[in-house]
Amino acid sequence: MAVESLVRAATAVAPSRIIAKRKAAKRNPSAGLDPETNYAEIYRNVTLYEFPWDMNQSLSFALFRTYAVPSIGALLDRTGQFCDFTQKRYDDTALLLEAPLVDGFDSASGKTAIRRINQMHKMYDISNDDMLYVLSTFVVVPKRWLDDYGWRPFTDAELRASVRYYQDLGKHMAIKDVPENYDDFATLMDAYELKHFAYDEGARRVADSTLHLLTTFYPRPARQLVELFSRALMDEPLLKAFGYREPGRVVQAVSQGALRLRARLLSVFPSRTEPMFVRDMPNIRSYPDGHVLEEMGTFAPGCPVPHAKRAAVS
Repeated sequence: MAVESLVRAATAVAPSRIIAKRKAAKRNPSAGLDPETNYAEIYRNVTLYEFPWDMNQSLSFALFRTYAVPSIGALLDRTGQFCDFTQKRYDDTALLLEAPLVDGFDSASGKTAIRRINQMHKMYDISNDDMLYVLSTFVVVPKRWLDDYGWRPFTDAELRASVRYYQDLGKHMAIKDVPENYDDFATLMDAYELKHFAYDEGARRVADSTLHLLTTFYPRPARQLVELFSRALMDEPLLKAFGYREPGRVVQAVSQGALRLRARLLSVFPSRTEPMFVRDMPNIRSYPDGHVLEEMGTFAPGCPVPHAKRAAVS
């Protein structure tokens, strides 16, 4: 209890009145945009300007959650890709998803990225239910993350834009029965996890490999703390599904308090004026000389990777 009180005191480091005033003064780049017609631009602003770090973390965490569904986690383990080539799979996923976000679904790069994603999925027997669940995590997990750890939550327009964006992504991936609104996405995700979360040895290996990769993003002396910090952000059903030991209330309070302190400090900083692209983040390490979307991801045996001379995206 004493530790939790100290954390609450730390997160109150800046006077509430000053924070509220500076929050109100920050410019929202999506102000005035219609989420029904400008959803891609609004979601782009959210991801590249308003919450770049938070969106990257929450979307990574969303994918991590899906491993706890055995039909997903065990499949990823059987491919060998997420355990043997964890960094590259992390990079490919992030970069392929970023292309339509930055350039649009109808752009050349957006079409190439979606085609590559669909080609990879068609190599395996993946149910529409699993695809729909993964899509729902992209909508629900970032919203809940920002509610808990963001310098502000989504506005109503930003949340609606997020829903519309992923409905569009679902259409491009031929996913059926995509929900109509956020509440339906949340209901679907929660019900699917309640029904399907379970321990699987293969899924645990994928989770362990992903957590290990996460620790390598930080200096070696901090890696054990990073792993503990990561588990402190997991809810009980997720910990149980992976067979992870709960880190304890003190660790949870300190870890969550640190993120809330960060959010409180960010709320008084000026608005970002330059976009933060995933491809420029130091965690993306597989393509120091740039990447070619057509050559990313996995390919069926005997299906040659196109090696035509193409300009790399730097």
